[in-house]
Amino acid sequence: MSSPKRTALHAEHAERGAAFTDFGGWDMPLKYGSELAEHRAVRSAAGLFDLSHMGEIRVAGPDAAVFLNTALVGNLGAVKVGRAKYSLICDADGGIIDDLISYRLAEDVYLVVPNAGNTGTVAAAFAERADGFDVEIEDQSDELSLIAVQGPNAAAIVQALVPEEQRELVTGMKYYAAEQAVVAGHPVLLARTGYTGEDGFELYLPNAEAADLWNALLTAGEPQGLIPAGLASRDSLRLEAGMPLYGNELSREVTPFEAGLGPVVSFVKPEAFVGRAALETRREQTPELQLVGLRGDGRRAARSGYAVLAGDDAVGRVTSGQPSPTLGYPVALAYVAPEHAAAGTRLQVDLRGKAEPFTVVDLPFYRRGQ
Repeated sequence: MSSPKRTALHAEHAERGAAFTDFGGWDMPLKYGSELAEHRAVRSAAGLFDLSHMGEIRVAGPDAAVFLNTALVGNLGAVKVGRAKYSLICDADGGIIDDLISYRLAEDVYLVVPNAGNTGTVAAAFAERADGFDVEIEDQSDELSLIAVQGPNAAAIVQALVPEEQRELVTGMKYYAAEQAVVAGHPVLLARTGYTGEDGFELYLPNAEAADLWNALLTAGEPQGLIPAGLASRDSLRLEAGMPLYGNELSREVTPFEAGLGPVVSFVKPEAFVGRAALETRREQTPELQLVGLRGDGRRAARSGYAVLAGDDAVGRVTSGQPSPTLGYPVALAYVAPEHAAAGTRLQVDLRGKAEPFTVVDLPFYRRGQ
């Protein structure tokens, strides 16, 4: 068995006493001290994340837009230069291979960002689906690092490190937009995106420059309450924000409709994207299961794999769950039968032999500013 890969920032994490975990084949910081403190820093001030395990695939050429419209379920051709779009890559049966973000960097250039453990799978699927298209596909994942600044103070921290003429670019950047910028002297792709439910930025740059930028951000952000944060807090933050995680909520066994991602699929675009026929059939049918949010009435948290009950009958399963540090009660995502999916439905979760009460609620659990 091969050892997990390390990001260019691994030594920085070790120096700060990070506890590591294997995630998607990478040795990643789980937390530096208290995952609760890291979670709360992101909600109240800012957290700094190493996301260099994520993939980066450059798609360029005259057919880049029509290729991506064929390879992915979303309408990437409608994305303006400088903007980004969340989408899915599905198999022929409509099962989700991965969820990803695509940035349109130029008229015929995109940067597609798949999840860490799926980068090779997505790159292989792209290569297979590129036949007949005038397009070049380059997996740049081993060359680039990705650093994220997330939290209400993120804009102020990044703004302090850009040249004066780019400060308005930072403050005026829209959500799901990206621009070339210089941060702490380093040219980066600066994107206003994230996975925490807070305002924030993601910065892409070459591996050799990552450590210097990481430390510059920590120094500039210290007066703003910025601290490094690991995958444990990233998971609790995304769960509060109701964001799905591949391998938990999303898989090849799930279509966009079960996952509540039907609006991500574009049936307006003309391209016969992979999975289109299967998904056109599925959208006329009621899904056997639907992804819902569950709020715990008690103090015990549901965990992935736990059965969801209606009386004595199992009607679904939990995919993610834990106590919410921000809201003060347990939250969970679960797939349940559609007749039990309406907000306000009272259910139970089998917590190791004891049925505990939960209520179906609208997602997300947490919205910025609440």
